[in-house]
Amino acid sequence: MKVQRQSLDRISGLPQDAIEKILTLMPIRDALRTSILSKNWRGPISELWICSDDTEIVNELDQIMLHLSWRKNIKKFIFQISLFRGDYKLPCSFFSWQGLEYLNLTYCAFEPPLMFNGFSMLKCLVFYEVRITINILQRFLINCPVLEEFTLNGHFEEEFIGDKCTIVELFKCLPSVQVVEITGYYMKPLAACGIPQKLPTSLVHLRILVLAMCFQSQDGLSSILCVINSSPNLEKIKMTMFPHVGETITTFHDLQDYSGLNLDHLKELEITSFHNYASEMEFVKLIMAKSPVLKKARIELNFDVSVDEEVKMLRDLVRLPFLRASPSANFIIERPKKLRVNEN
Repeated sequence: MKVQRQSLDRISGLPQDAIEKILTLMPIRDALRTSILSKNWRGPISELWICSDDTEIVNELDQIMLHLSWRKNIKKFIFQISLFRGDYKLPCSFFSWQGLEYLNLTYCAFEPPLMFNGFSMLKCLVFYEVRITINILQRFLINCPVLEEFTLNGHFEEEFIGDKCTIVELFKCLPSVQVVEITGYYMKPLAACGIPQKLPTSLVHLRILVLAMCFQSQDGLSSILCVINSSPNLEKIKMTMFPHVGETITTFHDLQDYSGLNLDHLKELEITSFHNYASEMEFVKLIMAKSPVLKKARIELNFDVSVDEEVKMLRDLVRLPFLRASPSANFIIERPKKLRVNEN
């Protein structure tokens, strides 16, 4: 009598949570290679974080992304390899990851194929020093209809600054956005003359706005005021001021021009690298005059502002108090924090 022995696949029999835990703790190269062991190990990779300066993994990036494009289940992707400094071009296979909900890219080139239709499920997008043209960014955002959080940090390539896309056109692509952060030098090429006081469609979902700009530029100031004036539900505004280069504002917008500005939900205003330009102070006065529930307004001075200038500014605020819609708002002016030198 022959006894048949039933083969036992111990690997496939592991619980799904155990498989995911093991894959999380393994090096990315080894985790991907486990797909040859069992079909149950081929599907659980929903989050991928590539953060390494290992030249060996760099050489395998294209194959890794091609391998994962067959799965259709990557929801979160973080790419942080400073070794490239923008030289690595994402392969075409990456743009087939249609299940992406969170994307964080650092130091790479973003050049999608012509037939690319965006990521329809993407909710959070972070670009840090990503090589991209303004026009490609605009076309990409149009095809990300449910985007809620959007971060740009760095600058556009110099040869593409002539592309035509203003802050108005950019925000037209972000109808559902709740959090926007545009820092570095991305804002400068988006500013343009002839900006309207309001966008065609209100940004009713926008709650947090973080921007960097020089307020001595009339175009830059108009662009920022346009966005703020179109965001009735803002809860926090954070600005970083750049030093003045070139054009200077001679007359600030008349406050009466923004009599319809309503910031009924704004609770926090923060400005860093404040140069004490007249336009900057007028901006602060405008925001505080239109924010009835403001709880905190914090200004951190730029290093170039002397102690004497600071004292004069404080005296003027006491001598010539300005209108505050929220009298209980905590108004703070601070000197910049000094960098600590490691003496060890």
